Amino acid sequence: MNFDLALKEHLIRALADAMIAHADELSDLDRAIGDGDHGLNMKRGFEAVLGDLDRLAGKPLPELLYALGTHLVMKVGGASGPLYGTLFMALAKDIPAAPSLADATRAFGSALAAVKARGKSDVGQKTMLDVLAPALAVLAEGGNDLSSRLRRSTKDASEATRPMKAVRGRASFLGERSIGHIDPGARSSALLINAALDVLGTAS
Repeated sequence: MNFDLALKEHLIRALADAMIAHADELSDLDRAIGDGDHGLNMKRGFEAVLGDLDRLAGKPLPELLYALGTHLVMKVGGASGPLYGTLFMALAKDIPAAPSLADATRAFGSALAAVKARGKSDVGQKTMLDVLAPALAVLAEGGNDLSSRLRRSTKDASEATRPMKAVRGRASFLGERSIGHIDPGARSSALLINAALDVLGTAS
């Protein structure tokens, strides 16, 4: 896929708009099991990204993703900043400027491994990984209706964090009381994946 200037601008705006529009929802989810600031933090980070839109969009895709990740590390704060920053920066290190689906899948796998290492966490622990890992599995399968299957995967996977007990992050302090709530990081991951699909699924 050729990431020209217009496509890169569209992608950045879509990711940022998703976080900004859903900031209250994400903070409400976080309020149930955490500090209640996940939405506000993600909004702040992506507002910084939007403020740097022209410079970011002018970069080749790998450099764009790395710079976006740097903004998130610097502006989001808490646990989410380093984790989302790691996701984008690791993705940047392993993706070419005009990636194929195979390229994107490989890079996403590397990014997922980097997030696991940074957070010292794994699938099944009520984190963003519980959405990212199933999405990677769908990407690796390939085939028809990939976009719709990814959307279904993110919806089902974020909902599947509801009965989990958190064992990582501030939510883990609640123990059994963390059960019954969707993980805010899983939800924000789902929103970002769907925002990317809104743009890339219609690009030629």
